[in-house]
Amino acid sequence: MPRIACVGAGPWGRKLCQHFHELGALAFVCEPDPAARELAAQRWRDARVAADLTTALAGGVDAVAIASPADTHGPLVREALLAGCDVLVEKPLCLSLAEGRELVALAEAHGRVLMVGHLLWYHPAVLRLQELVASGALGRIRYVHANRLSFGRIRRAEDVLWSFAPHDVSLILGLLGEQPDRIAASGASFVHEGVWDLAVASLGFPSGVRAHLLVSRLHPVKEQRLVVIGERRMAVFDDTAKDVKLRLYPYEIEWSGRMPVPRREDFEPILTGHAEPLLRECEHFLARIADRRPPRTDGREALRVLEVLDACQRKLTARSEPAAPRPDGAFVHESSYVDEDVEIGLGTRVWHFSHLLAGTRIGSGCSLGQNVVVGPRVRVGDGVKIQNNVTVVEGVTLESDVFCGPSVVFTNVHNPRSAIPRMGELRPTRVRRGASLGANATIRCGITIGAFAFVGAGAVVLEDVPDHALVAGNPARWIGWMCRCGHRIEGLDTGGPGRCRECGAAYVAAGAGLAPIPDGRQAAPRAGARRR
Repeated sequence: MPRIACVGAGPWGRKLCQHFHELGALAFVCEPDPAARELAAQRWRDARVAADLTTALAGGVDAVAIASPADTHGPLVREALLAGCDVLVEKPLCLSLAEGRELVALAEAHGRVLMVGHLLWYHPAVLRLQELVASGALGRIRYVHANRLSFGRIRRAEDVLWSFAPHDVSLILGLLGEQPDRIAASGASFVHEGVWDLAVASLGFPSGVRAHLLVSRLHPVKEQRLVVIGERRMAVFDDTAKDVKLRLYPYEIEWSGRMPVPRREDFEPILTGHAEPLLRECEHFLARIADRRPPRTDGREALRVLEVLDACQRKLTARSEPAAPRPDGAFVHESSYVDEDVEIGLGTRVWHFSHLLAGTRIGSGCSLGQNVVVGPRVRVGDGVKIQNNVTVVEGVTLESDVFCGPSVVFTNVHNPRSAIPRMGELRPTRVRRGASLGANATIRCGITIGAFAFVGAGAVVLEDVPDHALVAGNPARWIGWMCRCGHRIEGLDTGGPGRCRECGAAYVAAGAGLAPIPDGRQAAPRAGARRR
């Protein structure tokens, strides 16, 4: 039987010590606290006690089981591996993905067993759940949801993400058999500034499955539940349930009158036995020491979990800190994408979930709202404001100080067909300086919106709009004139120049539109100037 040193004699470490003692493998208990060492010496009299791992390693042990605080895992694992010992370490392997990779490489280079205590993989209910998923009993998996909540020990060394989430992340990855390619996370710290007490993560997988995870150490009711939703059945693993920990819920969605109607049935209890998971974990470790086979939860499996935790942590940090300044002095929200070969001017702000495509040039002092797409190869002048949900397609040019209201629509092909490529037939559209396009306006390609023109909300513009013209309706019609300041111009019908009541500026007819009168000089409007 291998001689094992258990590091840590706290609540969880004592359980490990007891199991290895019962299995006849406990040789050392390492604990820095003198009172805990004294209790360990009285409880496990055939084991030696030490204040640190170094003493135990010098005393001759074959393997080390680590149940110390998470921030000590990395150094202790390294020390044990370098001493030639096999290692079982409680989750997480360590608090750094880079350090985790180094530890796994070190174990492999030295031919040592490295096993991480992702305990639920030694739970009979979880193993049965894995069988149900693998056999197709649930149908195609749609999504997974996990809650791990309690009101327990408040930690300062690591976020709740690293304390609570490793078990459920390990389960989700193992059940689905793939790594996520999209990760979002948010959280909050309430007790210690910068130490997250609550975290929510959303994982998207290449297969289309979604997973959601909620962890909190500030919750009045302990909850450890994982729900797997398939096309035909739903499985619920509840580790806090006193009787049945795994339940299967048949369900079906029927259609009645073109409306979906869920049909529910009572759950089916899945009996899995009552084997103690931690004892099974200890037995598994001893078996792997003997046969030198990779453990079920080996270092590679731990790295896959650390990759997800690291990505979630980076998302949390990005949300809690100001965005790093760009070399061009612009601000781009971390949820947005900027392709290569895009220029953004000084002071421009690009907000949530936007995308700037290759070849696009954005001027200085612009503001692009949520879900804005610009490009490819679009030119936007200085001081432009583009509100939410606008796509500025190739072929459109926005001159300086243009305003695009929410959900404005631009087109660039006159007669599009899905099956017939016509990007070589783009019709350019230009919105000249200072023009405003109201919310939900639609601009047909191949036209020009004049300087300081104003397009009303919901208008459908099918032809050129003169400078300063106010148009509205479907199709858009001329209904008046607008000043540079955005107010109506009055008086053109009286034979004199038009004036803005708000700022006093005077205008005269010029071509199809208007032009300001320098220094307020009087001039008669050209006959017919108001007709389109």
